[in-house]
Amino acid sequence: MKTITLNVSEPVYADYQRYAQEQDRPTAELLREAMEAYRQAKIRPPRSLRDQLPASVGGVLETWTGRQDLLDDVMDSRA
Repeated sequence: MKTITLNVSEPVYADYQRYAQEQDRPTAELLREAMEAYRQAKIRPPRSLRDQLPASVGGVLETWTGRQDLLDDVMDSRA
């Protein structure tokens, strides 16, 4: 883990200290959690499949003839 110096206002830090004491946890742990939550929300937000651009994977290998063929293929591959 990397040690950092962080300047924060007295009231904000006091709130974290008070809450950490109520939860019987270290203040540093709460600050790490807050930083991770910010990172996940703002820096590395989860991506939706709707955000992905389509990709070409080549042409059709075999014409699909119906649901039964698909079921047969799935059942054969599990045997």
